[in-house]
Amino acid sequence: MPQSVGSPLLWVGFTAGILCVLALDLGVFHRNARVVRPAEALKWVCLWIALALGFCAWIFVQFGSTRGMEFLAGYLIEYALSVDNIFVFLVIFSYFSVPTAFQHRVLFWGVLGAIALRAVFILAGATLLQSFHWVIFLFGGLLVVTGIKLLVQRSDEVHPERNLILRLFRRVVPTVPEYHGARFMLRRYGRWYATPLLLVLIAVEATDLMFAVDSIPAILAVTRDPFIVYTSNLFAILGLRSLYFLLSGIMDRFRYLKVGLGLVLVFVGFKMLISEHYQIPIGLSLAVVSSLLGGSVLASLVRPPSALLLPEHRHGEEHHAPPFPEEAREPSGSGSDF
Repeated sequence: MPQSVGSPLLWVGFTAGILCVLALDLGVFHRNARVVRPAEALKWVCLWIALALGFCAWIFVQFGSTRGMEFLAGYLIEYALSVDNIFVFLVIFSYFSVPTAFQHRVLFWGVLGAIALRAVFILAGATLLQSFHWVIFLFGGLLVVTGIKLLVQRSDEVHPERNLILRLFRRVVPTVPEYHGARFMLRRYGRWYATPLLLVLIAVEATDLMFAVDSIPAILAVTRDPFIVYTSNLFAILGLRSLYFLLSGIMDRFRYLKVGLGLVLVFVGFKMLISEHYQIPIGLSLAVVSSLLGGSVLASLVRPPSALLLPEHRHGEEHHAPPFPEEAREPSGSGSDF
């Protein structure tokens, strides 16, 4: 394992603490399916940011200013990329006509899966960087190319129906076409069927997998310490659910966010490519990342779009049936009612 400030006890303790918080979230605060209002979401967003900043302060005191600034830079990068995730979640929820009351449950389990996924990606990425010198240039080039794509891409085109993982799952697992409360699986005719909510969860996890390919190298360009990468990553994605409910109705206003994200990815990719010849100080990196992201948000607020750029997001409680191909239709024949 690459050198890290995180001892095995810290790794286990941090992960256990996060799992306890998530258990409280689902078991106490969001025990029943309900709509999360923007005012409530704002409180949760502030709480998660406060926890992240408190942990950052502890990193500063315990491990020094360099590690503290690395955590803060990694947190800002991942948080900004998480905001970009929200657009994709909007498209997925709209495509599957997910009732608003069930969206928090999907995002909760999506975050839980992301914790395990990110841990594997981070350890693998840090190990590759330590073991193979050429991986630095691979990651750096990937970030630069991704950043340029964000800068030149005119519009977001997300097609959940084309997702390979989702298509394979539909072929293997029988699926019913209607939602049945907040259930992911349903037993009928003596066998188990997936509900549309499970398909939504798989689409969300597949989306996180794709975004992790960009976000993990971006943070590894700032710090090679797996513990700093892991903790900053998790604090950012933990606040994603609340951020979704806060921003889902106003995402169209952040028209320049992709420009800021693209420039950040180009910068950290360039930082990684020249790291063998010149190490950009972490203080300067933090200042550049903060300025680019803050500038893109400020520009978006100063020059709002004249028309909506995103598809309308339904906040109603209609339980529409999501689109399904013929092979995913409800099986015919007698059986017990749902």
